[in-house]
Amino acid sequence: MRRRAFIEGVAAFGVAWPLAARAQQFARPRRVGILMTYEKESKVFQTWLATFKDAMERLGWTEGKNISFEHRWTGSDAALTELAAKELVALQPDLILSPSSPATAFLLKQTRTIPVVFVNIVDPVGQGFIASMSHPGGNATGLVNLETSMAGKWVELLKQVKPQITRVAVPFNPASAPYADFYLKFFKSAASNFNVEVISGAVDDMAALDMFLAAQARDTTGIVPMPSSFSTAHASEIAAMTVRYHLAAVYTVRPFAVAGGLLSYGNDVGDNFRRAATLVDRILKGEKPSELPVQFPTKFNLVINLKTAKSFGLSVPLPLQASADEVIE
Repeated sequence: MRRRAFIEGVAAFGVAWPLAARAQQFARPRRVGILMTYEKESKVFQTWLATFKDAMERLGWTEGKNISFEHRWTGSDAALTELAAKELVALQPDLILSPSSPATAFLLKQTRTIPVVFVNIVDPVGQGFIASMSHPGGNATGLVNLETSMAGKWVELLKQVKPQITRVAVPFNPASAPYADFYLKFFKSAASNFNVEVISGAVDDMAALDMFLAAQARDTTGIVPMPSSFSTAHASEIAAMTVRYHLAAVYTVRPFAVAGGLLSYGNDVGDNFRRAATLVDRILKGEKPSELPVQFPTKFNLVINLKTAKSFGLSVPLPLQASADEVIE
């Protein structure tokens, strides 16, 4: 009798052990790589990262308990970003978070199996990251930061604060904006509706950008820097340049206006980082990035630096001020 009970107990253990092992394997701490193509010292970028981690915490992922993060901060240095991408892939994390086009390109060059969630990029189809917005089809999905209709809004804002503008200069860094042709296509189309000429200029570094802006310094010219990790990383310097050359500028993210730029209008990048946590959560729980549609921005902010406008001798219409999410005086 005791022998039969022993055998039955062993048999029961044999069934239960694999189940317990599988449960333990599923419950193991997950590792998420984060490749930040920004400066680690920046409070803005640290805030965006904190927003992502806070959202993960709300979804039940506690750092040091059931999840760990491997960070790499590279600034806009392409060589360093490529090296960091290789390092993160070599660690074989469960997923990698990527905030920019260069980071995503380097990561997908290294792996087509580890899930990659991009946060804030332009034209992922055109860049070859995914097959389509609704069915990504590979190991990457995420959020884009622009809708083509926004181009018209930027030109409209410039005309509202400075009606005499007839030209808009669009500087861009080719290394961090491989989507430049796509961007300029819809920007020029939008500008034509306002009878505004678009002058684009490729700039490899800040010295080249300074020369480009100096050449545009005339009363009928406005500036809309092409969004990229390069421009965002140099937000304070770029804003200072446009002020120095007395150029009315509209930027795509808030840090420019806070640093002294005239206006910013675009998606709330922090909100994209928050929403990225939901995609990461779903993938860590077993869903495939290939089946998760790419998401568009849903939250936009208009920031007006009234102090800069006054220094330019510009009068910002009161209705525009009233519609702003933030007015800096």
